[in-house]
Amino acid sequence: MDVVLLFPGQGSQKPGMGKDVAEAYAAARDVFARADAALGTSLSTLCFEGPAEELTLTHNAQPALLTHGAAVWAATRDVIGANVLAAAGHSLGELTAYHASGAMGLEDAVRVVRRRGELMYQSGLERPGVMAAILGDTNRSAEEICAQATEEAGTVVPANYNCPGQLVLSGVTAGVERAMELCKEAGAKRAIKLNVSGAFHSPLMESAVGGLSEALDQADFSDPHFAVYANVNAEPVLTADRAKELLLQQLSSPVRWTDEILAMAQRYPEALFVEMGPGNVLSGLVKKIAPNVKTATCGTAAEVAQLRERAA
Repeated sequence: MDVVLLFPGQGSQKPGMGKDVAEAYAAARDVFARADAALGTSLSTLCFEGPAEELTLTHNAQPALLTHGAAVWAATRDVIGANVLAAAGHSLGELTAYHASGAMGLEDAVRVVRRRGELMYQSGLERPGVMAAILGDTNRSAEEICAQATEEAGTVVPANYNCPGQLVLSGVTAGVERAMELCKEAGAKRAIKLNVSGAFHSPLMESAVGGLSEALDQADFSDPHFAVYANVNAEPVLTADRAKELLLQQLSSPVRWTDEILAMAQRYPEALFVEMGPGNVLSGLVKKIAPNVKTATCGTAAEVAQLRERAA
């Protein structure tokens, strides 16, 4: 059974995440304990019990999601590890994918992601901005709409190309609000502001690049054992240098998720695409992008058991 791993990004976190997996699997329990030790705080308690408001904070949500993804990977690696052909992650999930690929150890990965969250939050304070989801097709391109809104009201760019009919915009408040109006005029069904602490994947995040570069340089980062597809250009990455370069670009560049899934579906049409972490956001997007691809979710103890059985 060929496998492609998918790791979710911010927004998929929820109190209770990983608790049953840690109780059922020693390998997962060990991941949470090591993450707690690496950060010097009980991240596991925050994952297992919440509160949701604290878990949702950028600098907590990012290491929490990485740790949950790492825990379910640890609980299934012995049966699926040899069959993994590639991996990808949405935004922060790309770093979880590099951990799964062997490019970064757990402790380094958790610390890098904690720092990434802090830097992105700080950038949001220094250059405030918002994000908005646009649902439904428009009769003008997102790039054209953003260019007009930027000219009329302030910087706004496409931030996530999630799937056909689902786009996220990011930028200064006035620019995003103008783009939301233009999208509706162009036929979008809905335009909804998102509950985030900054304008992620836009030029407003550029001040975070230096700090993330330092954090990545301090980590022991090696070549991945299997290809990790990059958000920035949807290309497979097989060297540490290229990985770090693209992870820095990713902060202020759009997540080209649709292109990533299409590239992997074309390359690995028979593979099972497994979402490793809480929820099923990415599996749902895959179904809309490449309907013929087989998907599975792996975030709970029951789902871990199902995947292990399927792979046995």
